[in-house]
Amino acid sequence: MRDWEESYQGAPPPWDIGRPQPRFAELQLAGRVIDVGCGTGEHTLFAAKHGADALGVDISTAAIALAREKARERGIEARFDVLDAFDLPTLGETFDIALDMGVYHVFDEVGTRERYAATVREVLDPGAVLHLMCFSERTPGDWGPQRIREDELRSTFDRGWELVTLERSTIEINPGFPASAAQAWYVLARRR
Repeated sequence: MRDWEESYQGAPPPWDIGRPQPRFAELQLAGRVIDVGCGTGEHTLFAAKHGADALGVDISTAAIALAREKARERGIEARFDVLDAFDLPTLGETFDIALDMGVYHVFDEVGTRERYAATVREVLDPGAVLHLMCFSERTPGDWGPQRIREDELRSTFDRGWELVTLERSTIEINPGFPASAAQAWYVLARRR
C-alpha cells in the first residue's frame, strides 16, 4: 500500500494545484458535502466558501494538517478529518454531495473500485450525487495512477446508481511532472 504521507512532504504532489480543478470549480455545491480524499482541501474549501456544510477526509495526516492550515489562513469554516475512504460509514453522517477528485483511480485490485463506490453510496442520501474525476485510458505514458476505461466506470455505477453524466475532461497537474494535464473522465452519478 502506498505511503500517502510521503506525498505531502516537500513540494506539492502533482494533483495539488493550489485551487479547485477547473471542472469542479464549475459546480454548484450546497447542502452537506463530503470531499473524499480531499488532500490539502481545495475542493472542500471551495464548497464551504460557497455556503456548503463541507467535510474533507483523507488518509494522510499531513494532508489534513495542511488543509486545516489553509482553512485558518483563508478564514473559511470547513471540517477536516483523517479517515480511510472505506471507513466513511463510521462518520455516522449522510451527505447531499460527494466529491472524488482522484481517489477512484488509485485502486487497482479487482472489485476494489466497486467496493469503494458502494461505500460512498452508503453515506449519500437517496437522490444525492457523486462528482468524480479520474485518469482515463487516453492519458499517454505510464506515470501516475491507473488509467480507467469508460466501460469500467459504466460497470461500477450500474447498480444502485444512475449514471447521469460520463464525459471526457482533463485534470490539471502541477508543473514539473510528465504533463501539465491528464486526460480524464468526469462522472456525475446519482444515488438510487
